[in-house]
Amino acid sequence: MASSEGVDEGAGSPAVRIGEVRGSAFSIGGRDVSNSTVNHAGTGADDAAGPGAQELLEAVRDLRAALVRLPRSEDRTDLDAELDSVAGELEDGGEEVRPGLPARLRGALERWAPLVESVSAATALAALLTSFGG
Repeated sequence: MASSEGVDEGAGSPAVRIGEVRGSAFSIGGRDVSNSTVNHAGTGADDAAGPGAQELLEAVRDLRAALVRLPRSEDRTDLDAELDSVAGELEDGGEEVRPGLPARLRGALERWAPLVESVSAATALAALLTSFGG
């Protein structure tokens, strides 16, 4: 649970305390501030294997949904096609994430970084990919 407490009520900068977070991606930010997203894996035995194909598929779908809000462009169309292809592979692949797929997604995020740098769903996907290593 998160709480917001002022240093002195009405004076100074507010402080935010975040309690326990497991297996979640969340976004922190405000008006005119780029959002940053944190993906924090839990510490349970089930979490040791890392994220699975379903979690990665959900992150890809979230990014595709967020892309709709961006202005139309050739880059947006190309990234959406790449994400659509990856989503298809994840849907057909069962619970396993095919080797090379996380690196392919990382490459797509890097290639189209200027397009998605302000999209928190892209940051969430990038954070999830870090758990795959490499």
